[in-house]
Amino acid sequence: MEDRRMSEIRNYADLIWGVAELLRGDYKQADYGKVILPLVLMRRLDQTLEATRDQVVAKAQELEALGTAESGIELVLLRVTKLPFYNRSKVTFPGVLDDQSNVAQYLKGHIDGYSKLAREVIDKFDFERHIDRLDEAGLLFQVIGRICAVDLHPDRVSNLEMGYLFEELIRRFSEASNETAGEHFTPREVVKLMVNLLLDGDEEILREPGVIRTVFDPACGTGGMLTEADTHIRELNPGANVLLYGQELNPESYAICLADMLVKGKDPKIVNANSLSNDGHAGQAFHYGIANPPFGVDWSKVEKEIRKEHAELGFDGRFGPGLPRKSDGQLLFLLHMMSKMRDPEAGGSRIAIVFNGSPLFSGAASSGESEIRRWIIENDMLEAIVALPEQLFYNTGIATYIWLVTNRKSPERAGRVQLIDARDMWVKMRRNLGEKRREISVEQIEQITQLHGSFAEGDRVKIVPNEALGYRTITVEHPLRARWEIRSDTWHGIEHDKAMEKLGSAAVVSSACKALRQISPQSLETEHAVAAMIRAALQPTVARVPAALMKTLIGRVLVRDPGADPIQDRSGKVLPDPQQRETENVPLQQDVEDYLDREVRPFAPGAWCPDEEGKVGYEIPFTQWFSMFTWPRRSDEIKAELRALEAEIRELLEDTIA
Repeated sequence: MEDRRMSEIRNYADLIWGVAELLRGDYKQADYGKVILPLVLMRRLDQTLEATRDQVVAKAQELEALGTAESGIELVLLRVTKLPFYNRSKVTFPGVLDDQSNVAQYLKGHIDGYSKLAREVIDKFDFERHIDRLDEAGLLFQVIGRICAVDLHPDRVSNLEMGYLFEELIRRFSEASNETAGEHFTPREVVKLMVNLLLDGDEEILREPGVIRTVFDPACGTGGMLTEADTHIRELNPGANVLLYGQELNPESYAICLADMLVKGKDPKIVNANSLSNDGHAGQAFHYGIANPPFGVDWSKVEKEIRKEHAELGFDGRFGPGLPRKSDGQLLFLLHMMSKMRDPEAGGSRIAIVFNGSPLFSGAASSGESEIRRWIIENDMLEAIVALPEQLFYNTGIATYIWLVTNRKSPERAGRVQLIDARDMWVKMRRNLGEKRREISVEQIEQITQLHGSFAEGDRVKIVPNEALGYRTITVEHPLRARWEIRSDTWHGIEHDKAMEKLGSAAVVSSACKALRQISPQSLETEHAVAAMIRAALQPTVARVPAALMKTLIGRVLVRDPGADPIQDRSGKVLPDPQQRETENVPLQQDVEDYLDREVRPFAPGAWCPDEEGKVGYEIPFTQWFSMFTWPRRSDEIKAELRALEAEIRELLEDTIA
């Protein structure tokens, strides 16, 4: 059934794509979509209004004759259509073709008849500027005629199928113009899986009579995720009241999403703006959040607004936990969504968001990324992560992951994170679509959903304590093993050392260098003895040796020797060797001293950590949890195989020579 539906959608797309071919020569391929997509939308809107068109036109004329205010007319006409839009023009969309010489005029009149929201859909494409251009080229009549030949009535093409159709058209238009189709939408099987996981376990409450649920997508594109969530909930409960909220930056994607909401009869709650800098749903909270934000999006353009909110509002704003690198704002979208979670006492919320691998591990301890992960995990809001197959998306073949985040974990999930490895759960596509060469089958979607719901460990599932994802970055010091020795080359090039400039004139520097070179080669016991000897040598030239210069000169006398005893200060404390200083990441669950005894001191005796608290960080090394060690083959097996191969080669050579 799914294959047949997708086949029908492709057939519709083929018909419409054929219309786009009429534009060849008069339009660049990059502009095909700007002409065809708004016309397809108008065809869809017009057919959706067919049942009430005559009533709307008649009622509009009646109210106009009575001198009714526009606001009053709008309220009445919306009641007539029982939809959040109408068109009061006497000319239908196919009707603009009735007079071939006045198609442009009729089409403009038809567009003017739309109510405010529907008109906004057309305006976002800036379509009216194309009308005269098409008319002058003799294309307007032909293009509209071909569009009208495609039946897009809701009785023939469902809202969900219409969304898929728009996605397919956008993909084709984007490929034709070498643009990035993946910025506009997510592969439908990934959306299906995300919605399944988002609603998994909530089926019982969603079936309750009169249930109301709100769904939010801050990067909604053409609305595919919102539509899928709405469809899934209504399959569970046809009487459910599902309110869809979204925000989208791209005006054309926003227009398609808005049109989809209008046709569904939804009260449109879609905002055309940047979610990070201009929160279109400020102060609101939602039952569910779902999103596929742009991978690796640079947020430099909105840096000022974000940093201001972070600094001034802290945790009272959206970005309190931290800010990631400017080159990758994926985690900002997650923080934005988490700021809209309902209070746990009011039932809480759950979020499904798809990321690339970067948010799992990028950023060292105390970095913005690590602090965001720390806040999520220490507050026990990371429910699960699902690793998806590569080559699923249209514009990238990289690895991707679905994160499930919630503030209403079930008791058995408390304090733990579920990791699901679905990287090899895919089927090969019959035909590649850009970078997309694989897809997840319906059966595999169900299997992954069941793995999440069962919450049981296995080959594909690991359940780890929250603290297992944390670590401390500590500094490890090693004893300074060296001796104090003045050698023949100790003062080589000392005149060029910047520290010598502290002495003043070139003449003084020259005298000082000469005095240093006259010190006889010898070994000394302590740093104090070295300093005293240097001061004595420079005394005739320099009354007081600057501290910075003394440090430099003493450093030249220090000769590192792994076999020497550790150097101590005057109090007997062993000095650290700055050249061997290193950092180690110690799991939070492990004692630092035990870690040093096991992992460091066997190879570096005497190593110590001056600050065992270190810096706390969090990362999710997904692949490590599923890596399986394979023992190397025994050497005698390898030798036996090599001997057998050698014998085979000799036999082949003998046959050849013979």
